Amino acid sequence: MRVLQTATLLVATLGAGLMAGLFAAFAYAVMPGLARSADRTFVQAMQHINRAILNGWFLVPFLLPVPLLVLATVLAWNGHGRVALPWIVGALVLYLAGFFVTSGVNVPLNTALDKADTGDDGRVEAARAAFEGPWVTWNAVRALLHTAAFGLLARALFLHGTAGVG
Repeated sequence: MRVLQTATLLVATLGAGLMAGLFAAFAYAVMPGLARSADRTFVQAMQHINRAILNGWFLVPFLLPVPLLVLATVLAWNGHGRVALPWIVGALVLYLAGFFVTSGVNVPLNTALDKADTGDDGRVEAARAAFEGPWVTWNAVRALLHTAAFGLLARALFLHGTAGVG
């Protein structure tokens, strides 16, 4: 049971960390870089990125922490490492909040940008204007949520590892 708890927490922590890093990288590097681009370049780059990111390298670390955090909560409740339970629950809440920001805000913005009519410069400019500000804002929110979830999971993993030691 303890090995399963440890593995569950470790993999969930790694997934949360990968997502925090990805979203943070967009916040401090990708989007500021693209902000310096012409409208058509910006729109085309984001369309290509949004299509390319839908792969297993993204989806596994994005989706897997959710069931793992639920399992980690149940295991901590019923077994060894109950001291980590509040940290795990807090991480689950924050991760789910970030998950819902992604699925409820960023993904619909991505979809709208992908379907945008970019036949002339005016439409490209309008597509960018409708996308960039909200996407950047909500990306920062999800980056903070996933980073906080990662921090709580790191603490939970530490507490779980030291439970019963000494």
